[in-house]
Amino acid sequence: MSAPNDKSDAGESTAKTDPMEGYRKDFDAAERKVAGEIDPGARALVVAVAVVVLLASFMLPHAGAANGWDVLSYNEDAAAETIILPSRIFVWLALVFGVITSMLALVTRRWVLAWGALAGTAVSMVLGMLAIWSRQTTPDVAGAGPGIGLVLAWLTVIVLTFHWLKVVWSRTAIQLAAEQERREHAAEQDDYSPWRLR
Repeated sequence: MSAPNDKSDAGESTAKTDPMEGYRKDFDAAERKVAGEIDPGARALVVAVAVVVLLASFMLPHAGAANGWDVLSYNEDAAAETIILPSRIFVWLALVFGVITSMLALVTRRWVLAWGALAGTAVSMVLGMLAIWSRQTTPDVAGAGPGIGLVLAWLTVIVLTFHWLKVVWSRTAIQLAAEQERREHAAEQDDYSPWRLR
């Protein structure tokens, strides 16, 4: 007769030992969601303005009569200015990562998109420098030198790279601090666990 009472007492004591166990999954899910988000703060305005400036640079001449949209589509104006591969790759990367991925990262505030924007704009920055250099030094390029649109796009991509680096780096530092705090809290919980062997 005492066995059922013993089982109910054991169940009650287990429930009393950790009342938060039922909420632990919700806390973990919320923590994972927060860890995957960014908070750019005032940098969001700088990034948004830089994206608008980058889009505006596509309307300015990149080389002679060819503007950024001509380089993207490689129409007759771009062909007449002998736009070579580094310029075309730079403009495409600037559009994909500097404009589209940057805006998606700002709207969704996802850390993964911010990291993608950083990586893409960093590569774009190198290709932009190569595009400007190739317009100035390649002897077989029959066309005008680098236009104001190309230079402005390259400078804007540098600004975007710097600001995405600051956002991603600060988010990484916060994530590392949160993980360290979680480890310390778990260690404290293990120290006070009633099942721990002394």
